[in-house]
Amino acid sequence: MRTVTDADFATEVLSADRPVLVEFTAKWCGPCRQLAPVLDQVAEEYADRLDVVALDVDTNPEAVSRYAVLSTPTLLLFEGGEPVRSLTGALPKRRLLQALALTAP
Repeated sequence: MRTVTDADFATEVLSADRPVLVEFTAKWCGPCRQLAPVLDQVAEEYADRLDVVALDVDTNPEAVSRYAVLSTPTLLLFEGGEPVRSLTGALPKRRLLQALALTAP
């Protein structure tokens, strides 16, 4: 899973040619640490059709403000430069995949 910042958000997420799942996270966030291995698995298993990136809410206020992120972890799925799904909290892998409408690779 890659890290993005306010500086490269437009290039890495908004201009991407395929869906991008962005985790708005923080080092101090316990549920974010719980979710990290799940996101790593999803990033690896769906690498052919989905990018998974993390954005630190403490050091990237522009994206946090633009997408009105109020809690961590917040997951936004971007397609064509627009957020199309939003999820909050640590989810088990099965529920995350269902929420994102992803099927087994």
